[in-house]
Amino acid sequence: MAMTPVHRSDAAGHFEPLADRILEAALQRAEECGWEAVEMTEVAARLDISASSILDHYRDLDAIANAWFLRGWRAMLANKPDGFDTWPAKERIEYCMLAWFDALAPHRRVTVQMLRTKAHLPHLHTWGPMIFDLSRTIQWLRQAARLEAPYGTRRARMEEIGLTALFLDTLRIWSRDETPNQQDTRHFLGKRLERGDRLMRWIWRGRDGGLSRSAETHEPSPEIVDKL
Repeated sequence: MAMTPVHRSDAAGHFEPLADRILEAALQRAEECGWEAVEMTEVAARLDISASSILDHYRDLDAIANAWFLRGWRAMLANKPDGFDTWPAKERIEYCMLAWFDALAPHRRVTVQMLRTKAHLPHLHTWGPMIFDLSRTIQWLRQAARLEAPYGTRRARMEEIGLTALFLDTLRIWSRDETPNQQDTRHFLGKRLERGDRLMRWIWRGRDGGLSRSAETHEPSPEIVDKL
């Protein structure tokens, strides 16, 4: 069998690393047969490479899934529009969270299958890493959205709790969103953020009708609540 180079050039002359080609081939195969049915030998055959070449980049399907989710992190951390830092916090959060969902949307169904496989009861070896990856996703989200509360403070902890709940709730909607441009997901996320904003502003409203200084300094951001 003929072997292809590690890098392949496209029509524009750009080079695509073999790791990316393996990922894309695995995703395409998963679209046909489901994520758990993907076999490394089939992926290798599609790329006309040896199966052992895949091991140079991925030890198993879970490693390929991790590479796919890494694209979501990169999308959140990508360059932001001009003036992003001046946006209200809830708009920055919405922008960054949608960047994650939009990046993985081309293979939404397979992405959901990946998550279910990681959470499957017999797959105990993936439970711990999945929990830590969720925590890392929220930490990257906080940084991407420019939330300023120092790590470990009460405000930061409340932001993490609220963002985790919001992310998981939005993920539930996104997992079955068949609307154009994921409009159901966008509507749900926008409503949740708006509701959280109104609730926290009411809770921390001072006598002068605005947020008290203590709320601004020590309490959770008005855009983030535990039960968004």
